[in-house]
Amino acid sequence: MARLTTHVLDTSHGCPGAGIAIDLYRLDGERRQSLGQAVTNADGRCDAPLLEGEAFRAGVYELHFHAGDYYRRRGVRLAEPAFLDVVVLRVGLGGEGHYHVPLLVSPYGYSTYRGS
Repeated sequence: MARLTTHVLDTSHGCPGAGIAIDLYRLDGERRQSLGQAVTNADGRCDAPLLEGEAFRAGVYELHFHAGDYYRRRGVRLAEPAFLDVVVLRVGLGGEGHYHVPLLVSPYGYSTYRGS
């Protein structure tokens, strides 16, 4: 069964990114359809897949990670505007398999990869 999962690691503090809001969108040309929001748990993961089963279909998706809000809650002083406020990852997903899209983030940089 196809599914999409994620987790967030705070590389500046060396810990999971707990409490980060993630908005999920499906793109259809110029149209962006909201599919919902999730919040990472204490382990930096979502309690359930972002997409699975019939809701999952091949296409282009965006995950919007609200990293700036997370760092502000931690007491990190960010410039205004923040260098990285909302981190947007645009990914193309096929129709089969487990797509795991981790985010490693700090106030001034991030990286991602297709995990397992």
